[in-house]
Amino acid sequence: MNTFDSAIFLENIEWFDETGQELVHRFPEDGSGEIKWGAQLTVRESQAGVLFYEGKACDAFGPGRHTLKTGNLPLLTKILSVPWRGNSPLRAEVYMVNMKHFTNLKWGTMSPVAFRDSELGLIRLRAHGVFNIQIVQPVLFINSLVGTMARFTTDAIDTYLKEVIVSRFNDYLGEVLDTILNLPGHFDELSLQLQKRLIGDFSHFGLHLSQLYITSITPPEEVQKAIDDKGRLNVIHDIDKFVKMKAAMAMEKAAENQGEAGAGIGLGLGMMMPALFAQGLGGAGVRAQPVNKTTTCSDCQNVIPADARFCPLCGHQQVVLSQCAHCGENLALNAKFCSRCGHPATEKPQATRCPACKAENLPGAMFCNLCGQRID
Repeated sequence: MNTFDSAIFLENIEWFDETGQELVHRFPEDGSGEIKWGAQLTVRESQAGVLFYEGKACDAFGPGRHTLKTGNLPLLTKILSVPWRGNSPLRAEVYMVNMKHFTNLKWGTMSPVAFRDSELGLIRLRAHGVFNIQIVQPVLFINSLVGTMARFTTDAIDTYLKEVIVSRFNDYLGEVLDTILNLPGHFDELSLQLQKRLIGDFSHFGLHLSQLYITSITPPEEVQKAIDDKGRLNVIHDIDKFVKMKAAMAMEKAAENQGEAGAGIGLGLGMMMPALFAQGLGGAGVRAQPVNKTTTCSDCQNVIPADARFCPLCGHQQVVLSQCAHCGENLALNAKFCSRCGHPATEKPQATRCPACKAENLPGAMFCNLCGQRID
């Protein structure tokens, strides 16, 4: 359409939001507002129209077809605007406002917030949820947030609204919640009260917070583990039987391991059980017998009972049936390989022969036991 045609024909203004995320849309989009007298504006049930004329919001329109009245007369205004290079000084724009509910807008804490729990102490929490908004005062919303933008979507205001919600959430949680252990069953109440606190913040911009939901409030992983442990202790009525069961399970698992080392550890745990029960249970159940004779484990150097067949701490075999010729590890009965170095148990190291007198010496000998010559 050429300039002459645009000066004659009237506008037929209507708007369809294909994205579902656009809050406000301006006509004309390029900002050259010369809407003429008699232009037709069609507003849908879910919309509102606001006419700005000469820089002021002069009228708002509800659903239906409306005839706009401006000072821009077809053709005549074009002729009279010659001193302004053909652009009429009588500027007019229409802002179409989407009045529907915008749902499933997400909010959450970007970083954990500090919370002083009465039972767990100072912890950090993360919270997430969703909220819904609706424009209820179109002119206020345009003047306070949209300004002269051609389009205004939920992305333009989403970050700010999230920060407002999180700020109110931090204050509210510290006032009403004593411990996070009382959270189950109170999410609906917390959501409703938090929503009431935020209604005033949203109304300053012509927005209505129609719904707000808290979907999760989660502590750090280590705090969750502590809560789980506390729950387990609450369901365990006989701690004596529980410790005995755990020790038996540990022995069974150790017995399933393959090799001599696994068997040694399993037997070592068996030696530990009486002492564990006596010390860990404070005298309940099995009583510790006084130990008169002790010795030192040749592997870990810990003090152990003198009659122990295996070290209760490291599982090292104490009764010497045979030793590895390479590393000196104590070997179990009928062992074919050393559990420490892996050499065959029956393999004997070669004797060291003296280069001077040809006498045989012990493996690794540095001097000949017959002539005293140094063996290189």
